[in-house]
Amino acid sequence: MVHYRRNFIKGGTYFFTVSLKNRQSTLLIDAVDLLRESFLYTQNKKPLTIIAIVILPEHLHCIWQLPEGDKDYPARWKSIKSHFTRQIKKAGMHVKQNKHHEHNIWQRRYWEHTIRDENDLSCHIDYIHYNPEKHGWVKSVKDWEYSSFHKYVKNETLPPNWGSDFEIKDTISYGERSLDAATRNQGISNKNLDSTSFHQGYLNE
Repeated sequence: MVHYRRNFIKGGTYFFTVSLKNRQSTLLIDAVDLLRESFLYTQNKKPLTIIAIVILPEHLHCIWQLPEGDKDYPARWKSIKSHFTRQIKKAGMHVKQNKHHEHNIWQRRYWEHTIRDENDLSCHIDYIHYNPEKHGWVKSVKDWEYSSFHKYVKNETLPPNWGSDFEIKDTISYGERSLDAATRNQGISNKNLDSTSFHQGYLNE
C-alpha cells in the first residue's frame, strides 16, 4: 500500500506538473482563455504568485509562491480545475464522465516539488520555459505563445534567443514520466518523497 506524503511549507515555493486524463488532448490550449480565467478566479479567492508557467496542449508546469503563513495549495488546485471544468461545460464543450459520474478531464494525481533554494528554482524555471521545445511543439522557445518566457524577455531577465544551448538536467525529476506511469500503475516509489510527491486532485466535481 502506498502512503502519500504531502510536503507543506507555509509561504513555500512549489513546482507543479498537472496533466489531463487524455494525454492526446489539446484542450488546455483550445480553451486557454478559460484556463486563464480559472487561475484568475482562484487567485482572487486565494492569492498566489505565479513565478513561471507554461501551458502545453495536455499538461502544464508552473511555480507558485504562496503567501506567508499559507500552505494550502491543494485547495487552489481544486478551485482551478473545478472552475475550468464548469466553464468548459458552460461553453458547450463535451466533457466525458466516468462510471461514477465524475468529470473525466484531469488526472487525479499531480506532481509537486518543494523548491529548496535559488539553484533549484532556477533549474525549474528553465525547465518550464524549455518545455515546448523539449516536446517538439516548436523549434525555438520564443515561438511558444503560452509561456511566461515572454514576460521574462520583456523584463530583460532572459534574452529572446534563450534556450538555443539549453540542456535538461537528468538528475532532476519534473513529474512528467511519473505522471504517465501513474496512469498505468497503482504504486509509486517511496524514493525522494521528502520534497517531491503525488497528490490526489479532488477535482471531479
